[in-house]
Amino acid sequence: MASKSSNFLERYGYDLLLGSIAAFYVFMAPYTKVEESFNVQAMHDILYHRHHLDNYDHLEFPGVVPRTFLGALLVSSLAAPSVLAMELLHVSKIYSLFAVRLALGGVILSTLRFFRLQVRRKFGLQVEAFFAILTAVQFHLLFYCTRPLPNVLALGVVNLAYGYWLKEKFYAAINCLIFATVIFRCDILLLLCPLGLELLLTRRISLWKALKCCSLCAVLCIGLTVLVDSIMWKRLLWPEFEVFWFNSVLNRSSEWGTHPFHWYFTSALPRLLLAAYPLSLLGVLVDRRVLLFILPVFSFVLLYSKLPHKELRFIIISVPIFNLSAAIAATRVYNNRKKTYWKFLYPIMLGLLLISLGCTVITFMASNENYPSGHALKHLHVTGQFANSTNELWVHIDTFSAMNGISRFCENKFPWRYSKEEGIPPEELCQRNFTYLINEHPAIDGFKCLLAENGFSRVHLRTGFPRILLVKEPKVYIHGNVRNKDVMHRNWPGCP
Repeated sequence: MASKSSNFLERYGYDLLLGSIAAFYVFMAPYTKVEESFNVQAMHDILYHRHHLDNYDHLEFPGVVPRTFLGALLVSSLAAPSVLAMELLHVSKIYSLFAVRLALGGVILSTLRFFRLQVRRKFGLQVEAFFAILTAVQFHLLFYCTRPLPNVLALGVVNLAYGYWLKEKFYAAINCLIFATVIFRCDILLLLCPLGLELLLTRRISLWKALKCCSLCAVLCIGLTVLVDSIMWKRLLWPEFEVFWFNSVLNRSSEWGTHPFHWYFTSALPRLLLAAYPLSLLGVLVDRRVLLFILPVFSFVLLYSKLPHKELRFIIISVPIFNLSAAIAATRVYNNRKKTYWKFLYPIMLGLLLISLGCTVITFMASNENYPSGHALKHLHVTGQFANSTNELWVHIDTFSAMNGISRFCENKFPWRYSKEEGIPPEELCQRNFTYLINEHPAIDGFKCLLAENGFSRVHLRTGFPRILLVKEPKVYIHGNVRNKDVMHRNWPGCP
């Protein structure tokens, strides 16, 4: 029995470690934000509306650019048995959100396992161990791996590409990147081109065979996404081409903010990688094999830096390769920890790992407070329902609240009804028959502020203990209709 347990931990110990951390993030911060809204609403509609496309959320709220349904279909299919069981048991719909996020995390971590096994085969057990440790003490990769972003769906396919790359199945790696580019994120092209060029220059692949193989894969992927998404969107559509046109040709992504050219290297990568950032630079110096893996990924980040609109999640696909380089450096430092010079690097490395762990804890605490409207709606469901009432309770959710924690998975059944109608001026809300409002305004004519939900504002450094303090402030407010006596007679916390 002990031998079986030892073999199980040897084979799946790292998966249990990383999976447990990812699952912890799901249960502690279940709600989603605007960047995830298309896929999370699509998963909800696939699971609950099924073939009734007219009821799907994306037809009423299409977003700035269309996205593919293929990722949502895959994840929903995996979560469907557990969601069906919860429906039969009349379990609240919020638990279905846990199910789809855990299913997505399972997919992403499975592809990361495939890559990690190739790391073990090529670089050894110690490098694999440090790869798992570095990933565990980072925040963003495991926090994001359960979040239904197009970047995360692309990450799963890119992990497979990295695994095939290490396995020296180069055409399979290129085809994976083509799949990710055509279907999930057109910007993966910025990784595909440097990798393809490197493989051609090092004569790992032939140009003619690559053209034949890649063209066939691209045509099949385009056909798949056009077929599925044209049905779901009710018009002829290749989603990622429209995204490419919007972001690259029209260059309209900058309307959502810009950052300087160096931002990915001076802000995003340090936060993504933490201790792995300096270690990844050392990895290039201590093992010449690393340079061939780092160069295409570094080129991807460098090319992406030319686009003015930048977000941390855009380069999350670079993390596994940088972690590989860092793990190689950490292994070298560990194995030489008693030798001259290296013995000074060893305590520095341990300190970096502890700092990474501390930064991860602080970042998680801040992120946990970053979904105020989801917590507000949960509080409303608990406090705001009337006993023995057959009247519908209409809740209006403004745009800010819909972007910061509320999705269709958060909604309850009768007597609750919800409206996300946009463009209603605050002064006109009293003319509607809403029972409650959830919005960003502390005062609304005709309504009484019942509760203020705090959200993360900033990090404050102080001289006392603890040195780091997370500052919260009211972000979302619940208002009750003053004409509804049942609402006014209930015991509410009130607003500051």
